[in-house]
Amino acid sequence: MTDGAVTDTARVLIAADKFKGSLTAVEVAERVTAGLHRTAPHVPVDTMPVADGGDGTVAAAVAAGFEQREVRVSGPLGHELTAAFALRDGTAVVEMAEASGLSRLPDGVPAPLTAGTYGSGELLRAALDAGAHTIVFGVGGSATTDGGAGMLAALGARFLTADGTPVPPGGGGLRELATADLSGLDPRLARTDIVLASDVDNPLTGPKGAPAVYGPQKGATPEDVELLDAALTHYASVLEATLGSRATRLALSPGAGAAGGIGYGALVGLNASFRPGIEVMLDVLGFAAALSRATLVITGEGSLDEQTLHGKAPAGVAAAARAKNIEVIAVCGRLALLPEALGRAGIRRAYALTDLEKDPAVCMAEAGPLLERLAEDIGRDFLT
Repeated sequence: MTDGAVTDTARVLIAADKFKGSLTAVEVAERVTAGLHRTAPHVPVDTMPVADGGDGTVAAAVAAGFEQREVRVSGPLGHELTAAFALRDGTAVVEMAEASGLSRLPDGVPAPLTAGTYGSGELLRAALDAGAHTIVFGVGGSATTDGGAGMLAALGARFLTADGTPVPPGGGGLRELATADLSGLDPRLARTDIVLASDVDNPLTGPKGAPAVYGPQKGATPEDVELLDAALTHYASVLEATLGSRATRLALSPGAGAAGGIGYGALVGLNASFRPGIEVMLDVLGFAAALSRATLVITGEGSLDEQTLHGKAPAGVAAAARAKNIEVIAVCGRLALLPEALGRAGIRRAYALTDLEKDPAVCMAEAGPLLERLAEDIGRDFLT
């Protein structure tokens, strides 16, 4: 045994996020399990794919035993598509990216000014229709910057121009907003515990707001960013006229800028509570019980970098394991953290695909087999 665990008592828990663009979280768990069993076939392995509220959140819930429900909703540009949410015992896991994500744009063409969140509201309504009394609303990976106005409209709010017509969809349309009426929101929302799950704590607007920080990722030019920031500022001021100072205060609160400002819409219109996405998901998935059986945890994601340390899934998993004095190993496609930073996060050692293959394109294309080889190394280093 090179590095660690006692073989006859070892039990591994794989709790990794997706390798974006290469492997889902479920596939990561399958590949790591296969590699471990080549070098440590006797060691029991439990898997719990995880997510931090963004893409893959519903899939992680389904892998943990939630029932997948599908519904037809509007995509970010109004086209109809099939989106999924997860349900178990009155708790729904809803992922806004299922309806309003970048991956849902027709032909992948960005629409930073016109993409909207109406379909996310339809997805929330479907969860209410299914009997959910608690909704974990995972936000991330959005194609939109509309402050959640589309989502609220789908749930009964009215956003009107000066001539009394609905504002055009998308963040750009909010420039024409004259009045906001939230009195028609679905009354079931008041009886539902809604948790805004996100790894983003940005405010709605300003230098660290949704348009400035995340708009360029959605195709926004500098001129678009300026327009969207002004439109969302105007949106919040119109809501202040309707709801009072609470609307302005919430625009500055952590999470308001999540997923193009849909966090703000959830906070101001749905009375959602904000929690770091990975913390919420670990609770929902039953991570504590799985962790109690483990002697070694393997976590990871596509890129281990500075963003990982700020609320991403591997950091949350490592923090929970460290609290129980359980050793954590990480796997990733690309490693951009020094050993000292990994150690502070509670990660003993990280294994990267780029350790085996220097060409990033090959790593993306061959992520599965390469990850199995890394897992073989982990088995040799820690389990034999």
